[in-house]
Amino acid sequence: MSTDVWWKKAVVYQIYPRSFQDSTNDGVGDLAGIVQRLDYLKWLGIDAIWLSPIYPSPMQDFGYDITDYTGVDPRFGSLQDFDQLIARSHALGIRVILDVVPNHTSSEHPWFLSSRQSQTNPKRNWYVWRDPKADGGPPNNWRSVTGGSAWSLDELSGQYYLHSFLPCGPDLNWRSADVRAAVASALHFWLGRGVDGLRIDMVDFLAKDARFRDEADASYTFATAQRHLNQPEVAQTIEEICQVVEAYPDRVAIGEINPGSNVARTVSYYGKESRLQPFNFGLLGLPFEAAALKAYIQAYEAALPAEAWPNYTLGNHDTPRLASRLGQPGSRLAALLLLTLRGTPYLYYGDELGLENVVIPSDQIQDAWEARQPGKGRDPCRTPMPWHSESGAGFTQGEAWLPVGAQNRQRSVECQQQDEASMLMLYHRLIALRKRSPALLSGSLQLLNAPSEVLMYERALGDSQAITIANFSKASQKVVLPDKARGWQSIFSTQARELSKSGDSFELLPHEGILLS
Repeated sequence: MSTDVWWKKAVVYQIYPRSFQDSTNDGVGDLAGIVQRLDYLKWLGIDAIWLSPIYPSPMQDFGYDITDYTGVDPRFGSLQDFDQLIARSHALGIRVILDVVPNHTSSEHPWFLSSRQSQTNPKRNWYVWRDPKADGGPPNNWRSVTGGSAWSLDELSGQYYLHSFLPCGPDLNWRSADVRAAVASALHFWLGRGVDGLRIDMVDFLAKDARFRDEADASYTFATAQRHLNQPEVAQTIEEICQVVEAYPDRVAIGEINPGSNVARTVSYYGKESRLQPFNFGLLGLPFEAAALKAYIQAYEAALPAEAWPNYTLGNHDTPRLASRLGQPGSRLAALLLLTLRGTPYLYYGDELGLENVVIPSDQIQDAWEARQPGKGRDPCRTPMPWHSESGAGFTQGEAWLPVGAQNRQRSVECQQQDEASMLMLYHRLIALRKRSPALLSGSLQLLNAPSEVLMYERALGDSQAITIANFSKASQKVVLPDKARGWQSIFSTQARELSKSGDSFELLPHEGILLS
């Protein structure tokens, strides 16, 4: 495989292992199942896969509550299965990025079981323990991402432990040198096994206020928190993580942070020499409108450090499905933006099919977040991948852990590969166009003047040029091309239709996007 800073040109595909392919017919996807479907990913044009957590876990938070940082949960297979996945992926020219969850472990992790035994246990300082307030209540007003207090009282030792997420996920104390060394050892384990990159979960939570002071605004969000997370010491933590990753050639570290659409906070995490790639969630929180997107892209590009490389995503395992948020026409337009903006695109499994959220019957709900925050459960966006439209959808011959959904079954890979106008074929062609265009892979980005409900930008590198024009309106829009865009040779429409221009203008359909090159 080429080692030419591969992650800058890559299309990265996030796989939620439980839902991609079941090879054992127990209803849960696994590593061997992913291996079975690598040829599909190669056909689609994927350069790297990012695996959500595969570690041993009680699965109270579906793998984000880890009991062993250097193992594979038996539901997903074994370390030998993981090695086979690495070998087969690399043989196809596909890189593998592994999710790492350093902020917290499972409450069943041996480290925490030791830590909670007594206040003098050698591992007590591996987690965040505090005395109750005088009234017996939590130490401060910090809140869990999943709702309620971020503190739970441990009756055994009489202190509260911090859990920024579910109570089953106690936060590690990253001020402990022993914790930092233990997690670094786990990173070395996976990098030594051939992983091409690490996606560091919630890196902004790794430094809390040392004095555990209240948040001044008790109704804070995690994009505005001043004490609970995002402390200056996180820069040193990032430096240590990057040093581990850089001990291995041609690897990448990606940091998940949660600033919403706060550009300044996102780019502040690039670290020294832009070695960490902070995940950019900006588009997820914006109205899908030309003006809002143009303003964000402009601000993001302007704020990036000189050597920094941007990235974009439009979906993940914690967010309602793209097609449920935008509708099918809007999702086609979103695909064009994701694959033509400057930067690395991250694609969530199934979005290339236009999968929608599935209504989960109450007796089949799996996600613990739903009980703590009704309506915020993530099961609807984590349903199994439909490979064909028959029973089991090609995902399993058993009973799937979540329902596929009748509507999503009709959007199967098999059905869409036979339909040139399908969402899947749209992605397939766009990714192929991207790979053939130096401008789209590595070129500069310049926003161009356009009607208020149209977003237009140029990508350019040497003699290679591409112009993206996206109509966000419910009405047709006439777009006059600037002089620099009038020498185009080919045209691509998200509506799978033949276009012709009238003079130097185009008439775009509602929610249509075109790519000129």
